[in-house]
Amino acid sequence: MKALEGVKILDFTHVQSGPTCTQLLAWFGADVIKVEQPGVGDATRKQLVDVPGADSLYFTMLNHNKRSIELNAKNETGKAVLTRLIEECDVLVENFAPGALDRMGFSWDRIQEINPRIIMASVKGFGPGKYEDCKVYENVAQCAGGAASTTGFLDGPPLVTGAQIGDSGTGLHLALGIVTALFQREKSGRGQKVLAPMQDGVINLCRVKLRDQQRLATGPLKEYSQFGEGIPFGDATPRAGNDSGGGQPGRILKCKGWETDPNAYTYFIIQAAVWEKVCDVIDEPEWKTAPGFAKPADRLDKLNQIFSRIEEWTMTKTKFEVMDTCNPLDIPVGPILSTKEIMEDEGLRATGTIVDVDHPERGRYVSVGCPIKLSDSPVEVVRSPLLGEHTVEILQQVLGYEGDELEKVISSGAVGEARKVAAE
Repeated sequence: MKALEGVKILDFTHVQSGPTCTQLLAWFGADVIKVEQPGVGDATRKQLVDVPGADSLYFTMLNHNKRSIELNAKNETGKAVLTRLIEECDVLVENFAPGALDRMGFSWDRIQEINPRIIMASVKGFGPGKYEDCKVYENVAQCAGGAASTTGFLDGPPLVTGAQIGDSGTGLHLALGIVTALFQREKSGRGQKVLAPMQDGVINLCRVKLRDQQRLATGPLKEYSQFGEGIPFGDATPRAGNDSGGGQPGRILKCKGWETDPNAYTYFIIQAAVWEKVCDVIDEPEWKTAPGFAKPADRLDKLNQIFSRIEEWTMTKTKFEVMDTCNPLDIPVGPILSTKEIMEDEGLRATGTIVDVDHPERGRYVSVGCPIKLSDSPVEVVRSPLLGEHTVEILQQVLGYEGDELEKVISSGAVGEARKVAAE
């Protein structure tokens, strides 16, 4: 039995934040019914297309294990079908612009009237306040949530990160909110609203930077490189380059082959507990006891010198040889893995974090599997649905439409032209 088997999710999401959430729930066994506009579908189906005539990787990699129904919720028959879906489902997930559901005639009050046990989960850019009606995309969320202002080097502009912490990060937060609300419903019997603003999700992921903001009131942030370089701090948490956020000095260093390989680098942390081992590895044994080097606080103004010496050593090794040398000594290091190396990693494939998926239109592609592993609920990654692929199936199996009633829905135009053919 899958962890969420028997839970029905009405998926009104599109692009990335919402689909990330509902895909995770689908991986754990929920029946995710993706509602899409007839003949159009999720906008990402046709964004960044690499195989002509097939759904894009943008869509396929965010919509595994779901069923697709085409439905025009503005059509009166479509409204009736949607009403029945709300009656049958446990959760409605949406990331429409603010007020879109209300304009469709399905306000929270109306949804509760139809199904008092339903949970309505929403992704919005901002929470209640002066910005709540603003549209937000990934990079906007990173900027508004404090990530960009604290990313990059001190002498450069703010930077966004390649990790989709605004979209996918918010989707993960929303999934937790949904399963928590389902758990509470077992006790209360009632549904509720779950809101995950993108700005809030990014702020949560940037909590160490808000920690540092408060520490500034009592003095400089000594683990930041600028302290050792004698550069004054301002009134906000600064950009710290590749400094470690955990208080232990760390930087990205060149490895053998860096001249031609943009990812021939390693992350190297000078943890206080292994300082003497670091000295031995780089052949600087006198630094173990030398004045200004022996104690962590004394080394803060010498980090450029120390890391330059370590880099002289790492440049003689590949990033994997650095790991092979340092890991047995408990020296924290990590290779800068390229996306190509990650896709080819045997360990990640063995655990199902990287998977191959077969698709009837685009052939085989590589995707990210479920990042969370449950011992009693193994995940099988199933390809994303074609547009409206399960329309008739859902009308029959979930909503109980049969015979003339089914034919009436199909002929109404509420579920797309293609479904008429499929129903014959």
